[in-house]
Amino acid sequence: RKLIGATTIKGYSLVPLRMYLKKGKVKLELGLAKGKKLYDKRQDLAKKDAQRRIEREMSGRY
Repeated sequence: RKLIGATTIKGYSLVPLRMYLKKGKVKLELGLAKGKKLYDKRQDLAKKDAQRRIEREMSGRY
């Protein structure tokens, strides 16, 4: 109930962290995660784009 209540808050979700067997039953370890903000996404996209450009330039030189 506590986890389900937390997921109703905007931006939170349940994330499966680990799955294992115990006494013939499947157990699932869950984590509560908050999504990225828009500025975080933009920074990640910029880093990926820069890395792609670097790799493209380096592959053309050899």
